[in-house]
Amino acid sequence: MTTISPAPARLAARARALLAAILVAAVTLAGVPPAHAASRIKDIANFEGVRDNLLVGYGLVVGLNNSGDKLQNAPFTQESLVGMLERLGVNIRDKTGAVTMNPKNVAAVMVTATLPPFSRQGTRIDVQVAALGDSTSLLGGQLLVTPLIGADGEVYAVAQGALADVGITVQGQAASVTKGVPTTGKIANGAIVEREIPFEMQNLPSVKVSLRTPDFTTARRIAQAVNSYLGTDVARPIDPGTVQVMVPPAYKGNVVGLLTDIEQLRVEPDQVATVVIDEASGTIVMGENVRISTVAIAQGQLTIKITETPQVSQPSPFSTTGTTQVVNRTDIQVDEGSQNKMAVMPHGVTLQELVNNLNLLGIGPRDLISILQAIKAAGALQADIKVI
Repeated sequence: MTTISPAPARLAARARALLAAILVAAVTLAGVPPAHAASRIKDIANFEGVRDNLLVGYGLVVGLNNSGDKLQNAPFTQESLVGMLERLGVNIRDKTGAVTMNPKNVAAVMVTATLPPFSRQGTRIDVQVAALGDSTSLLGGQLLVTPLIGADGEVYAVAQGALADVGITVQGQAASVTKGVPTTGKIANGAIVEREIPFEMQNLPSVKVSLRTPDFTTARRIAQAVNSYLGTDVARPIDPGTVQVMVPPAYKGNVVGLLTDIEQLRVEPDQVATVVIDEASGTIVMGENVRISTVAIAQGQLTIKITETPQVSQPSPFSTTGTTQVVNRTDIQVDEGSQNKMAVMPHGVTLQELVNNLNLLGIGPRDLISILQAIKAAGALQADIKVI
């Protein structure tokens, strides 16, 4: 009877364990989709309630170099300036109540900003400024205190500061140079948040995931990924653009932690096969799911080229007869597109095969747009065409 020493026995057991681990890993990886095909949920969806809010305000920019509004053309600028000075205790009206000032360094502007979600009182946000009247440049201007209101009419921020990133215009007697847009600018951290938007997230019984591109398949995959991660059936798609997630007991009072874990999950988004066409620039963008049924394509057009080459006919030297004449020479060339062949696209042809076959026909973007529209009209293009 042959016996195995303890050392070789341990090596054999270790080898069997290593082989089993390799087999398990191979089987596991075989069922995992490619990493490059999956996207994080935070990259393809938003969480309900986590959103920006738009703010707008009307104000005055002062300190311009004779490039402000002409008050006779912009009465709202004059009224705003008079009202501001009167609130500061300055009376600029004469005995009859008329206003005779005509400054050239003031401009009426619209101020816009975006209030990020969960912005707290005292934080700063960027603002953009654009001229409202006939001001020619806002360069060097200073925005005075401007309340910024939301869609509900409430003031959420107050803006003030020196304008930056303003374009310039240099003009001479015969030429001018403009860089950027002189009538717009921005103020980095130019507004202070004065009012918070109340939103209690911690005690929500459920949260909703809103897809940026609604799709039934993608919504279902998101719900499956969330349920698989949490180990319980708490997520379900309620429409192609929304997945509702009930807060499990382990995350009660910790909705932020739940959303942090969910947004890192990876799913493979699906989409409808689409061909986007920009006729103005001749740009064509086709998704990878575009398919073509069996169809024959021939592209060609009749081209007639006429070239006129007049020649001069002169009499012989020292000849007493004959006159100089201009003889017309016309060359006509007709191209019937005989070199362009008909190509047959088999059923289920891929995007790469479609492009290769059309390139063999010598087709440019403009002709390709017409061909794709004709294929769609024939019912052989399994994709939506969007013309922008």
